[in-house]
Amino acid sequence: MSTDKLKMPSYGGQALIEGVLMRGKFGVAAAFRTPDGTIVIDREPLTGIYNSKLTRIPFLRGLVLLWDSLGLGTRFLTRSANLQGGEDEKIEGPMLYLTLAGSLLIAVLLFFVGPAALGKLIQNWTGISTFAMNVLEGLIRLAGIVLYIWAIGKMKDIDRVFAYHGAEHKTINAFEAGAELTPVEVKKFPLEHPRCGTSFLLSLVVISIVVFAIIGSLPTLWLLLSRIILIPVLAMLAYEYIRFTANHMDNWLIRWMIKPNLALQRLTTREPSLDILEVSIASFNAMMAQEAELCGIPQKITSLVEPQPVAAIEQ
Repeated sequence: MSTDKLKMPSYGGQALIEGVLMRGKFGVAAAFRTPDGTIVIDREPLTGIYNSKLTRIPFLRGLVLLWDSLGLGTRFLTRSANLQGGEDEKIEGPMLYLTLAGSLLIAVLLFFVGPAALGKLIQNWTGISTFAMNVLEGLIRLAGIVLYIWAIGKMKDIDRVFAYHGAEHKTINAFEAGAELTPVEVKKFPLEHPRCGTSFLLSLVVISIVVFAIIGSLPTLWLLLSRIILIPVLAMLAYEYIRFTANHMDNWLIRWMIKPNLALQRLTTREPSLDILEVSIASFNAMMAQEAELCGIPQKITSLVEPQPVAAIEQ
């Protein structure tokens, strides 16, 4: 397999509990800081939906991102929690799936069904137009998401996860700028990144206003059901918007358009320390090494902390 397959549009990542997940085109890697202070690496190839035609079909490829957050991201987040908790506090089996299903249900009810129901009630009370109701619903949804992120960010453990989120952004920003991947150098780069999942959420909320306005008035039951059924559609549209803007950052209008997205990321990122950046860099290097291996390019990880010569992979 030729090395040009490594030249992909973007790399993605996710903050974990005392760790960072980095996803490439062919594989994924995560680095975790264990309670004893060492860094461990978990790597695996991407299979299933990641190898399907969905990844190459506009709009439908947004479903991959949705699964990425719900499936892959949650699985590695659980691994990181289990690693920190030890054998006595592991989350696994039926309890894990019940917890995930319950969390997803609560999120859908709070951020999609709830705002729609409240918007409909306000319309019934005040007689505002359907368009005004959809705008109001979107504003309620956005306010709910922002308030939720702000509130959980006050928790000590979540604040630290947000620091790992900032480290993930800085590492990818440094790599894309061609900088040396050392904690001191990576720390110089911005906390914000245009492909962030926080940006995806804000884009999804704004797009939902447009989509629901086009649909127009619906009976109450169908209105509430539509907010659940159309989540995949909204995800596909939001993904294409994020992808387009990220690929046209040289345009002044695009840079202006994404300013709200970047501003919202201030809620979900914190300035990372050098030891947190070590974990993020280790995750990125492991992912890059796996990309090379899966493409048939011999590459050995000589350290879990020190950065690897990524230029050798690009050649």
